[in-house]
Amino acid sequence: QVQLVESGGGLVQPGGSLRLSCAASGSIFGVNVMGWYRQAPGKERELVASISGGAITNHRESVKGRFTISRDNAKNTLYLQMNSLKPEDTAVYYCQMSTSFMIYWGKGTLVTVSS
Repeated sequence: QVQLVESGGGLVQPGGSLRLSCAASGSIFGVNVMGWYRQAPGKERELVASISGGAITNHRESVKGRFTISRDNAKNTLYLQMNSLKPEDTAVYYCQMSTSFMIYWGKGTLVTVSS
């Protein structure tokens, strides 16, 4: 019955900010990788940022300096702080948490950046 529940998406003007959160509705034992993916209209899903073994990795040059991934292990919650948003950031954002045996996905939350 474990599910990932995402929140924080919505409509924002260019230059604005949003914070996405992803929390497990149940206990997930041994999470060792967490990440945020996104899929823009007409494009493939891409990894944006991840946390693995305590190391933070930004996978897209386009979001460096603007997006920050963080986590709260006690709550099994993942965050993505998004600043200086651009129209090209418009996408469905997905949360992922992985253990050595299973991968969990959220259903996605839509972020629309438009004036």
